[in-house]
Amino acid sequence: MTTNEHGPHHRPFEEFVSDETVEHLKAAGQQMRQGVEAMFPPGFVEHRRAARKEVLLAVRSVIDAAIQRMEPPSTGAGTGGKA
Repeated sequence: MTTNEHGPHHRPFEEFVSDETVEHLKAAGQQMRQGVEAMFPPGFVEHRRAARKEVLLAVRSVIDAAIQRMEPPSTGAGTGGKA
């Protein structure tokens, strides 16, 4: 596995953790997700995914509003002088 300091697969502990260990942990994580999903009714995963998306959209709107409050108010085109 190549290490990219700024990429999504950066492994800061590469010298301490073998590739075999990383692959084992990935497989264990997938098995755990499958086990948890098997405990819930069939529509749960889809509903959870949709709910998560709604939460992320809500957070995005809060961030957008905060950014707008930071920007100075615009004066509008053509109204920059005395009448």
